[in-house]
Amino acid sequence: MKLHITALVLALSCVSAFAGPTCNAPENKWMKEADFKAGLEKQGYQIRTFKVSKGKCYEIYGMDKAGKKVESYFDPATGAEMERK
Repeated sequence: MKLHITALVLALSCVSAFAGPTCNAPENKWMKEADFKAGLEKQGYQIRTFKVSKGKCYEIYGMDKAGKKVESYFDPATGAEMERK
């Protein structure tokens, strides 16, 4: 029984390790998606995929200005980067 509980705890820990941050800004305060993406592109990002994450953050997959592959999460109200993987 202890082995099953340990396995369950480890499995749940792994799931939370892959989750992104949570953004709490109300949607009426969010930057327009087009404006947000245009701002990142001006900074040299190449956005391949854009979405709103489960944690209600803007999430992008693409390349940063140095040409490095990124998966980044941004606060949709301020545009501040919350996490980069």
